[in-house]
Amino acid sequence: MKLSLSVRVAESFSDKRNSEMTIDELIAMASGLGYEALCMRASQVGTHTPPEVVAEVAQRIRSANLAVSMVTGDFAVPSNNEEGPMLLRNITPYLDLADALGSDLIRVCMKKDEDIEFAQRASDEAAERGIRLAHQSHCASLFETVDDTVRVLQAVGRPNFGLIYEPANWFIAGEDYGIDAIRRVQPHLFNFYIQNHRLTPDGVTNVTTWKKGTVPVDHIGVWEEGGVDVDAVFDAMHEVGYEGYLTVHQAFGDVMPVEEAVRRSYEHLYPRTLRRTG
Repeated sequence: MKLSLSVRVAESFSDKRNSEMTIDELIAMASGLGYEALCMRASQVGTHTPPEVVAEVAQRIRSANLAVSMVTGDFAVPSNNEEGPMLLRNITPYLDLADALGSDLIRVCMKKDEDIEFAQRASDEAAERGIRLAHQSHCASLFETVDDTVRVLQAVGRPNFGLIYEPANWFIAGEDYGIDAIRRVQPHLFNFYIQNHRLTPDGVTNVTTWKKGTVPVDHIGVWEEGGVDVDAVFDAMHEVGYEGYLTVHQAFGDVMPVEEAVRRSYEHLYPRTLRRTG
């Protein structure tokens, strides 16, 4: 696996529009610690960003010998709101952004079955440019449960449409996120996000799910116990032969100093990217 750092790490959990760090600071931090790529979001550049600025940012990333593992081109998609699926109605600006940043993967959002047809059309347009689309396993979306995830992936039925596996959301929703679930989605695994939460009655954040209603959580590091079983997840991903990007996706702005959290995440995760079972 290749370690990627999401620019989300400098955002707060609830505010995805603003970042505590500049793109230059994020590039330097990722490169200095040993990450191989950045996962880009609209808090740094998006479809709203002037093309000349996007080109300049892309050059800075390349100059640091980093790749761009994925692009999230607006604020509605990560907010997972009713506007999120609108990119599927007009995917062209997002394809342009991905091309400019040198990435072949775009994150999308789907909330209703009527979005499936638009996902098919968007995937077909993306395929013409060698770009893939992927949806995160995310609460309060068509990908909140494993069963629905498999159903929607099969319904879209495009080889360049797949899944961003993120175990914490399935954990919050009370879903199996281990080897059995991973085997079911393995043909569609395009990306691997990692973050961590602890379920607690007096949690600092309430997460909305369709399956369980409001779920209170505390945000914890991937190196901490009491949340996602990180070692089991890595054993399972190695078992199915996943060799793509692993992206540190956690918003640390509300948890601890960003640089400390990003360093500790790398130190905890890097050895696990090399682990092989059997």
